[in-house]
Amino acid sequence: MQIDLRGKDLITFDDWSKGEIETVLETSKYYKILRATHQIVEPLKHKTLFMIFFEQSTRTRNSMEAAMTQLGGHAHDLTPSKMQLSHGESAKDTAIVLSRMGEGIAIRNCFYNIGNKYLNEIARWANIPVISMQDDVYHPLQVIADLMTIQEYYGKDLRGLKVAVVWAYATSHAKPLSVPQSQILMFPRYGMHVAVAHPPEFPLQKEIVEKARKNAEENGGKIEFVGDMAEAVKDADIVIPKNWGGFAYFDEWVDDEEHFNEMKANLERHKDWKLTEEIFALAKKDAKIMHALPADRGKEVVDELLDGPHSIIYDEAENRLHTAKAVLALTMGGRP
Repeated sequence: MQIDLRGKDLITFDDWSKGEIETVLETSKYYKILRATHQIVEPLKHKTLFMIFFEQSTRTRNSMEAAMTQLGGHAHDLTPSKMQLSHGESAKDTAIVLSRMGEGIAIRNCFYNIGNKYLNEIARWANIPVISMQDDVYHPLQVIADLMTIQEYYGKDLRGLKVAVVWAYATSHAKPLSVPQSQILMFPRYGMHVAVAHPPEFPLQKEIVEKARKNAEENGGKIEFVGDMAEAVKDADIVIPKNWGGFAYFDEWVDDEEHFNEMKANLERHKDWKLTEEIFALAKKDAKIMHALPADRGKEVVDELLDGPHSIIYDEAENRLHTAKAVLALTMGGRP
């Protein structure tokens, strides 16, 4: 079956079929081989991607820009301060104008209860593919790299593989829900057993959890939620320690000092939620540690684990480049 992804938006892989996801994974492997053998192909030669960042980025910004360069195209690194967005330009006007000038729009906007809505409004008016570089609900570019990395270590048949997605203490910033939410949606579609652990004040969004349960039921996966990190980690093949903010704890989120003070107070109650060597020892002997990075070292997880033999965090980070190439080439230009 031939799958044509030209012009397709990527806001969440939950809107993509398994066949479409497999096409991205196979294309990612192809680009990884090309890079390893120093071969150059340029399916996006002279094509332009507009990248709009409302927040900071290391892996996403550089993987996307490097991908465009290596595919023969060019990425514009934009921020609201460089655009008329800072003066209130509408999503409609931005989308239509950029569609007249380039071949793709990629956006990172993680502001809670704003980002995903903004991406969908851009996609509504753009007639070129719109790619989420992370919003407040989803992070598709991270989860596809995660899936590629897991398959590299465990093969294509991931049925029964246990992945522990565990909330962890961090103070760098109130991290979005989008990484764990994308993981609990994607992993059960491949038959994986996902064990999620978090304190009661740091849940994931109810509608995402419900969809994840449905994905597990339809694809032979399993998803469970527990209130203890050690319980989730026990007998796991992969452990992913990850902080996320308590945004979903509030039925109606208002961006004000009172809510942030409450979230900070809740955070400080759970400093003991840290992946240590003692807790990781409960996982399988050959278990792997993954993390989307940046990690709050010594808070989310101890350095001995991140830098130890079980860590595959840099393989995971590298695969952001190869999967970015696949997504861009397929949506902006067609199969290479």
